[in-house]
Amino acid sequence: MNHSANDRQSQYIQQETRRYFLGRGGNALGWAALQSLLGTAAVGGTAALAQAAQASSAAAGSLDGTGAIGPHFAPRAKQVIYLHMVGGPPQMDLYDYKPAMNEWYDKDLPESIRDGQRLTTMTSGQARFPIAPSMFKFQQHGQCGMWVSELLPYMSKMVDDVCFMRSVHTDAINHEPAITFMQTGNQVTGRPCLGAWASYGLGSLNQDLPSFVVMVANPTNTEQVQAISARLWSSGFLPGEHAGVSFRSQGDPILYINNPPGVPPEIRRHTLDGIKQLNELQYEHLLDPEIRTRIQQYELAYRMQSSVPELTDLASEPDHVFEMYGEAARRPGTFANTALMARRLVERGVRFVQIYHNNWDTHGNVAGRLPDQCRDVDQACWGLIQDLKARGMLDETLVIWGGEFGRTIYSQGGLSKSNYGRDHHPRCTTMWMAGGGAKGGTIYGETDDFSYNVVKDPLSVHDFHATILNLLGFEHERFTIKHQGLDQRLTGVEPAKVVRELLQ
Repeated sequence: MNHSANDRQSQYIQQETRRYFLGRGGNALGWAALQSLLGTAAVGGTAALAQAAQASSAAAGSLDGTGAIGPHFAPRAKQVIYLHMVGGPPQMDLYDYKPAMNEWYDKDLPESIRDGQRLTTMTSGQARFPIAPSMFKFQQHGQCGMWVSELLPYMSKMVDDVCFMRSVHTDAINHEPAITFMQTGNQVTGRPCLGAWASYGLGSLNQDLPSFVVMVANPTNTEQVQAISARLWSSGFLPGEHAGVSFRSQGDPILYINNPPGVPPEIRRHTLDGIKQLNELQYEHLLDPEIRTRIQQYELAYRMQSSVPELTDLASEPDHVFEMYGEAARRPGTFANTALMARRLVERGVRFVQIYHNNWDTHGNVAGRLPDQCRDVDQACWGLIQDLKARGMLDETLVIWGGEFGRTIYSQGGLSKSNYGRDHHPRCTTMWMAGGGAKGGTIYGETDDFSYNVVKDPLSVHDFHATILNLLGFEHERFTIKHQGLDQRLTGVEPAKVVRELLQ
């Protein structure tokens, strides 16, 4: 049975939810109220009022024509590369030097230090919590005097370019909520991540590439990798176009980006034109914004067929670039390779690049695993900073490094002078930033002698996010989107502040 357009839309409206109707029809309800107040005199001015309402709606969103709302003030960082160490790096073995712990070897963590803080189920049943001093040597480096572990010789050469934050703390003690919290500002899944917010706020600099790209690097050591799911780079309640696009390390960088065998570009273009027309008809009937997102995604995928192969072909990179990042950069899927790819992405206008590097969850065998982890990332991070600096890009590119929480000073499981394990610890961890307006040579925050509690300048995840948004040109309290009747924002409803000491 054939139905008219009105019949089809009527059927759809009967099926839509009350919440979606109220969200979609908010302006219409206001329009109906306005008509009732103005009466018949308003009929002749309908066109002018409609134009005024449309202008008002556009002003409320401050759209710049590219799907972005635009910054509140001139950003210092126009692009971001976020290097997330999945599992939680042990801060006292890398950046939070605690020499006093050498006198505490195998002594119990004082209850006055723990102070009733919760433990994971992996150590809550231990009879003791024996102190495990770091087995690695530390030295001070640079004019700032930052203490750095011997595991990070390349990092030690650039401490004056880096802003170290040793007092980051979180509310989560297990991986999934902790990573979700660090990426989205909330432990509950389903919210937009930082990369999606950046895309929503700033839009794209290159219409042939996504504004937000995600890569998952393969660690050399794979003793205890954590699950990483696409919900970490979801757009949540933001428009779907702002979700991260995952680039693969094996095969085609993006699934189905190449035409099937025997399908020439002309046929693919003709097919997409037909699909676009059908989607536009559907949009006219349903007014569903996700249909517009689908149209944009199809068109972007078509444009990427020519842009992505050039992007991922590293043959044009000179040897001295691989010498900076390390020879591992020649192997697809390594952290060094993804770091080099990140530079190429931001060089071509991608706003936000997220790299996940797994296996930092050192519950045991720190002696065997941590050196492998550091070798994977140390030279590559140094190479990335030097590469960006040499190209004049570091001032406008913010590089972030860190995990989802820290580790415990006490050992999980067996303890010896040459090996130990460390459990999750949400009360303090060390992260760093470089470029993009971050103040190099800064050492912010302090922890106690046990690297267990923050004793100076605590830095919450919300403060961290507010500071990043400030570098991107946004006042975090005004950077919102209406969802479920609330003005939702990355930094949530709890108090958060921009940490000015971290900024140039």
